[in-house]
Amino acid sequence: MMETTPKKPTYEELEQTVLSLQAELKQLRRLIFGQKSERFIPIQNADQLMMRMEGLDAQQKAIKTETISYTRRKPEHTNVTPHGRNPLPAHLPRVDKVIEPKQDTTGCKRIGEEITETLEYKKAELYVLRTIRPKYARSSGEGVVIADMPSMPIPRGEAGASLLAHLLVSKYVDHLPFYRLRQQCKRTDKVDLPASTLDGWFKAAVDLVMPLGERMREMISHSIYLQVDETPINVQDPMVKGKCHRGYMWAYLDPVQEVYVFDYRPSRNGAGPANILKEFSGALQVDGWTAYDQFDGRPGVTMLACFAHARRYFDKAKEQDPERATWMLTTIQKLYEIERAAREKKLSVENRFELRQKESKPVLVEIKTWLDENAIKVLPASLIGKAINYIVGYWPRLERYITDGRYEIDNNLVENAIRPIALGRKNYLFAGSHEAAGRAAMVYSIMATAKHHNINPTEYLEFVIARISNYPYKQLSDLLPQNWKPTLNS
Repeated sequence: MMETTPKKPTYEELEQTVLSLQAELKQLRRLIFGQKSERFIPIQNADQLMMRMEGLDAQQKAIKTETISYTRRKPEHTNVTPHGRNPLPAHLPRVDKVIEPKQDTTGCKRIGEEITETLEYKKAELYVLRTIRPKYARSSGEGVVIADMPSMPIPRGEAGASLLAHLLVSKYVDHLPFYRLRQQCKRTDKVDLPASTLDGWFKAAVDLVMPLGERMREMISHSIYLQVDETPINVQDPMVKGKCHRGYMWAYLDPVQEVYVFDYRPSRNGAGPANILKEFSGALQVDGWTAYDQFDGRPGVTMLACFAHARRYFDKAKEQDPERATWMLTTIQKLYEIERAAREKKLSVENRFELRQKESKPVLVEIKTWLDENAIKVLPASLIGKAINYIVGYWPRLERYITDGRYEIDNNLVENAIRPIALGRKNYLFAGSHEAAGRAAMVYSIMATAKHHNINPTEYLEFVIARISNYPYKQLSDLLPQNWKPTLNS
């Protein structure tokens, strides 16, 4: 039996392998040592770069040899806010501390005063609220008169609405795990709260706001436009020994109704979106993850892609092929400048559509022409080849945002919403169970929506937790973050 000689790779194949390995090495070095920012400042050509460098050299030389002297008039008044400092907020309460001179001022006439303001801090503290209900005996001897006891957030519980709101905000806005909260209480208030007690209070608080999360989930299933993204979260699972289970938080944003909804799923497959969006009909803006392919072609669903993801591929390729990558990054930047102008002018949906048709559409035609010309000139496995193949594959979805003024150019709004989850998991590391991860998703939904509407989360949750038990079910929508107004808190 004859042995076949292995086929030697061609020069082009070896070159492609070397380029791929070099690109991987650069990416690894960037992840370990480099900056994570994707900010791009275009340099038109090498001459422009040299001019900038020469200008910097000239400035540095001037700094070494230049001597500056000047004379200025000293201000006559002394009560001046120092340069570089903003005045302290006028809405903060003022506490006056008067310091009289040590010298004898008998017979002196007060001619004024100098006021210096410093920002001080008064720590939050636990306190016990005693609800006292006087009892009165009727003169006829027919019984006792006493006020009704207000409903408690936790029946026969010791935690009030303000404390429960503080627990939720501390963990899911300030990202403090419960053991740090216990340490704070023990250090500042000399109160040792058992971990089991804190956990029980937290579960009860989430159960109270759960109806709001469910109502928000129902709302997005009937949205006309959604952005979707996902992020991993570690979860303790008794069936998995020695390590945490890797679950996923799916984030859904309705930019029209301005509602965020998080949904926990044990895996990254398409079952989660399929369940949440089983009745969805409208525009769906997603990245290139295969779990979203199930919606492509579904009647009533319009697929949109994300230009931020497409741009990211070219940002990674700019060291390997600076000419092509720089051209694409600069051209995409034109699209974002148009979007920025629309935001600054606060254009209506109709006017934004007209602006895009007039200014963005020609840029998109320019990009498509460039892609057709360069797709056949690059190695498919190179970074620039992967960048071009990605944007070509999703081009119909990418250019579709200009067809409706309500659509966004990218998924950044929903991506920004999942950043607190990434920050939180660095602090509390994992969810205690799949059930706990599901409860966390509900709280994240409420907190993200409240943040979007510039609502104080502690004030909002204290109001809701204190009243939701007795709130009419038909009016529950009034308590949703997007509908709640601070003036209701009375």
